[in-house]
Amino acid sequence: MSTTPAAGRNWAGNVTFHAPRFAAPTTLERLAELVQSASRVRAVGSRHTFSALADSDDLMVSVEALPGAVTVHAERGTASVPAGMRYAEAARELDAAGWALGAMASLPHITVAGAIATGTHGSGDAAGSLSDAVVALDILRADGDLVTVRRGDPDFAGAVVALGSLGIVTRVEFAVEPSYRMTQVVDRGLPWDTALDDVDAVMGSADSVSLFTRWADPERIDQVWRKTRGENAPPALSGARRAEEPAHPLPGGPAKNCTDQSGMAGAWFERLPHFRAEFTPSHGEELQSEFFVPRDRAVEAIQAVRALGPQLQALLYVSEIRSIRADALWLSGAYGRDTIGIHFTWRLDEPAVRALVFMIEAALAPFDARPHWGKVFTSDPVTIASRYPRWADFIDLRERWDPRGVFRNAQLAAWGM
Repeated sequence: MSTTPAAGRNWAGNVTFHAPRFAAPTTLERLAELVQSASRVRAVGSRHTFSALADSDDLMVSVEALPGAVTVHAERGTASVPAGMRYAEAARELDAAGWALGAMASLPHITVAGAIATGTHGSGDAAGSLSDAVVALDILRADGDLVTVRRGDPDFAGAVVALGSLGIVTRVEFAVEPSYRMTQVVDRGLPWDTALDDVDAVMGSADSVSLFTRWADPERIDQVWRKTRGENAPPALSGARRAEEPAHPLPGGPAKNCTDQSGMAGAWFERLPHFRAEFTPSHGEELQSEFFVPRDRAVEAIQAVRALGPQLQALLYVSEIRSIRADALWLSGAYGRDTIGIHFTWRLDEPAVRALVFMIEAALAPFDARPHWGKVFTSDPVTIASRYPRWADFIDLRERWDPRGVFRNAQLAAWGM
């Protein structure tokens, strides 16, 4: 199979990849040959990053064409999934076999390996990030060896959220559980005072809770999306009203693109994501940013962003506030602490957005905010390193696994990697 220069652009269209060669090998053997022959290699998934994280000055590869299927290991409560598979497809296959994931991201369109490499997440006090469900990874190293790293191995905690800097992930093993059903409802107009007086009560009122706001209304939160296991939807939150019509997170967005919000129970994979796999998620032509703050500083951090509300309006589509359980993965946004994620969906104006992101980063600095690796942020390398207690350990791991720097690129270098 030959390579082609058609590296293309990312999902939002704000990044044009400049890799001179692109390949989508159909066998592991061919992938190994490509990696061994290249001076630099980066893997690309669904292209849902908003930076040049996947770019390369030599070869960009996709693993979506590698063979493989979802394999359930019922005896140990896990399932193996091809790294290039989209979550939507993996979820359907798992459910057909009677199994489920404990969390999914807002978009089921993203690939398994890309999501876990960047610490992508859903929402829920008891739910970790998508990366936290990983129990094993198959990784193709620069020397062509395919190695398996399992939970409990010395390198595991550094290898899961690794930004593609250790090698090419080809297969992922997740912890799974028996299939379950869920409801989803949307409440409107929750008073800010109610939410901030008891964040734990609001975020714990369902298995997955998302607060959507444009920071424009000083009194009320625009929408609260709640996903609950079982057959029965929860009552409306105190001070809010149950939405009578299906909603889209973005003002004016088509509700048909979103998962069912009627309160009727359905399959877990048809409720956990916000968006249906058959439709374009979110807005499409947009940028995104997200910052992770400690759960016990959430009220202060949210108030700091609220104070910036008037300055955000011209470029902001919507913000989403979610919770993520603490994990032990070195570069995870939730490493070592229960976490609140504050997400921003922006209009597609990168210079102006970066100016606002810089301002948000300054406002959230007192809370040791960590950036989402797949989104837009402006932090310098010293600041980034200071937010991750195991940063030096990760750099040592990267040097051991890839001493020649085959899997590095300019974006990683800009972040101090």
